[in-house]
Amino acid sequence: MSRGPRLEFAVGAFLLLALASLLVLALASTNGKFSFGNAGTYELKARFTNIGQLRASAPVRIGGVNIGRVTEVTLDPQKLDSVLTLAIDDRYKDLPADTSAGIQTAGLLGESYIGLQPGGDIEVLKPGDEIAFTTPAVDLMQMVGKYMFSGPGSSSAPDSPEDAAPAPEAESPAPTETTP
Repeated sequence: MSRGPRLEFAVGAFLLLALASLLVLALASTNGKFSFGNAGTYELKARFTNIGQLRASAPVRIGGVNIGRVTEVTLDPQKLDSVLTLAIDDRYKDLPADTSAGIQTAGLLGESYIGLQPGGDIEVLKPGDEIAFTTPAVDLMQMVGKYMFSGPGSSSAPDSPEDAAPAPEAESPAPTETTP
């Protein structure tokens, strides 16, 4: 059975189109994480007590807009804090010195990212500076577990000192009768 050149060309063109579509899909699914170096960026540091599921190459956002990414996650051997290195796009080099950083989650179970909240300070963060105000990740599973496994009326810790223990009642002297 002989195949014509048209059929072979059509099959070849279809395969090339399918491979090109897969390449576009692969690049689009990286959310801009696919890059060749850190051209046009500067580094900032941020220290967190808990980073949860955050990993290197996670996005850094302000108001939901990607302005950079996490390039390195290390552990400080003295303080035992996680230290993140952030590569921020040079277009955003005038971040105020009192900018705060928090680890947030896109949706209920989505990817973790660093959310920056610019402050109002006149001074700006310089390359290599550390963001002073950080908020660690919230562990949703731990919160759900505390809520589910704490029975009614029981709590693991009192909310206030008044809840800790009832105050001892002061003994009042017995009323004395006085006769006129």
